[in-house]
Amino acid sequence: MNHQDNDRVLRLDGRQPLSAAWVSAVVEACGRVETDGRNLVVHVFGTPDGPWPDDLTVSLVSKWERALRRLERLPAATIAVAEGDCGGLALDALLATDYRIATEATRLVLPVRDGATWPGMALYRLGRQAAGASVIRRAALFGTPVAAAEALAVHLVDEVADDPARALELAGERLAPVSGSELAIRRQLIFDASSIAFEDALGAHLAACDRALRRAAVEVAS
Repeated sequence: MNHQDNDRVLRLDGRQPLSAAWVSAVVEACGRVETDGRNLVVHVFGTPDGPWPDDLTVSLVSKWERALRRLERLPAATIAVAEGDCGGLALDALLATDYRIATEATRLVLPVRDGATWPGMALYRLGRQAAGASVIRRAALFGTPVAAAEALAVHLVDEVADDPARALELAGERLAPVSGSELAIRRQLIFDASSIAFEDALGAHLAACDRALRRAAVEVAS
């Protein structure tokens, strides 16, 4: 499998079953970003067709979910480009990125197997990121595909583009100045906002403010 064209691009084919090779592809991409701090582009496409693989284990799923969590916490921006139907590992990765571009033909799909959708962490991210949306409830419970326009309306994608290559270029230019550990901290502050009380969150936010003021003072002094 050709997982990446270069060290800044990761391609994930949702038609393929989850495997140790796909876990390694995500882990290796994360390692490169953690080393050089450059933004990562994630191309996602395809959705599973057929039963769950016979060799799929909870241990492998756990490794995959940990790899996605690492992707979700990178000290650089992650930009996803989704084309066509996206399900399986393609949807998993899409929901773990910062900025998401979709084509008009894109659909987010939770395939139904053995009378139910896959109960992985994509359900958690869908519910957390678009809580209360009926379109998400139908997708999670019944496997009803989420069209690009619907995904945009409930903020699961950031833009629907006729020219995804151009949209990717513009997004890369906008996000290029944003990177480093402080980006990861801002992301975590957002994640925590829906589950942590104001009083519990205040300390982390004040600490982040203190670091920002210290950096600004250093810049002025130099």
